[in-house]
Amino acid sequence: MVKSVGRTIGGLTIGILIVGSAFGPGATAAELNSEFTETITSVSELTDVQPTDWAYQAVKTLIERYGLMKGSKTFRGNQPLTRFEFARVISQVMEQAAPIATDDDVKILRKLQGLYEEALSDLRSRMTTLEKTESLLTNQQFSTTTKFSGTSDQILTSGSSNSKSSIVSRVRLNFDTSFSGKDLLVTQFEAGNGGLDAVGLNQQRQGNRLSTLGTLADGGGLDAVGVSSNVRIRKLYYSFPLSKTVQLTVGSVIPPSDFIDRNTFANNSGRNFASSFFMNNPLVVQNPIDRAGGAGVVAEWAMRKDLSLRGLFVGSGSSDPQIGLFRDQYQATIEGEYRLPTRPITVRAQFTNATVNGSQVNALGLSGEWASSRQVGAFARFGIAQYSGSNSALGGKFDATPMTWAIGGIMRNFVIPGSKAGLAIGQPFITSSLGNATQTNIEAYFGLLLNDRINFSPSILYVINPDNQVAASVWQWALRMTFEF
Repeated sequence: MVKSVGRTIGGLTIGILIVGSAFGPGATAAELNSEFTETITSVSELTDVQPTDWAYQAVKTLIERYGLMKGSKTFRGNQPLTRFEFARVISQVMEQAAPIATDDDVKILRKLQGLYEEALSDLRSRMTTLEKTESLLTNQQFSTTTKFSGTSDQILTSGSSNSKSSIVSRVRLNFDTSFSGKDLLVTQFEAGNGGLDAVGLNQQRQGNRLSTLGTLADGGGLDAVGVSSNVRIRKLYYSFPLSKTVQLTVGSVIPPSDFIDRNTFANNSGRNFASSFFMNNPLVVQNPIDRAGGAGVVAEWAMRKDLSLRGLFVGSGSSDPQIGLFRDQYQATIEGEYRLPTRPITVRAQFTNATVNGSQVNALGLSGEWASSRQVGAFARFGIAQYSGSNSALGGKFDATPMTWAIGGIMRNFVIPGSKAGLAIGQPFITSSLGNATQTNIEAYFGLLLNDRINFSPSILYVINPDNQVAASVWQWALRMTFEF
């Protein structure tokens, strides 16, 4: 191993090169003593020193003139030196070099000392200034870190309702930027092909009130449908800590589902349920606001390790001065989350106040999830709301007290290692004030993670009484390929 040390005598720095064994920094005293047992008499004995090396002549002189080389047959010129090794080496070098130094050597050293004293003094001054500057830059440095990622959903689907086979495409690009390591600027771009599925096609005919793009609530089919080919900013917000326990988020495009009513087993990750209804409570997360996004603010308070509180306000009309931030459409939600300290159970309770398409909405939600084992998990949710006022999407006065519920579960490594299967059932909007029936959704899927980036997931979705109308049930199958990069 290479040891490169120096000694300053009266302002003159003498460089010393030592050959050592394979002992690294932090070697014990016994190991260091054992290093210096074999004397190197010729530079040719070193297997890793060549005549073309920049320090070849210096190594050759130390060996042949002073006999200062001891150790193994390798030099290792880039090996670092610890302070303990430095002290050990200096002691041995001084003991060995003192008896063999000639009067001519001493005269040359004194002459060099006088010649370079002024230069060395100037160098010391510059190094001191450089150290101060380096310390200042380290303390005041400004460095950003941006991580790029993306998700591409390509879905082949077909089903009943006189629908033909179609392709639904959606691509999302994410730029996550941190300025301090504790904050996060989130920017997401989204584009698709505007594709629809059998459920969406049927509900367009019914009035599109309870579809994926529903004007009243999200009770639809594939989550990826209806994404325009025009690139749009789907997320743009900045999160930063106000204190050790409070996180604040502000932004011009905030989807409420990013912060409230999260669900480990149905969270729109591309690796679980494909339909939009099972991802969120349709009464708590208002679909027109969540799909469009809007300006707003989110605060999260980690009251304890197992208890947190969130508050959210998003106004989708914030860019229009005739509508403003606090008028139709807006959503304000408070959510409490409790995680049982002894069991993998999480419970969430929400209250939402909103104005959407003229309707005044007050909704309560309750959800829970349970990871009963590493392989099996389950979730359930319930919601009830009060709608009042004239609803422009329905074309008149709408007073109702709808309810919603859903229950589902997943199983990992189902039949095939690395796979996941899920089944869920629920009713998005139960009320006698809308239609003459109650829509019921059932979805089953099987997901296979082909590698860390590609997930292949076939699914079947069955919708009974679509859009709360007595009508033929709609079913569809989908083959989804999700690419993450």
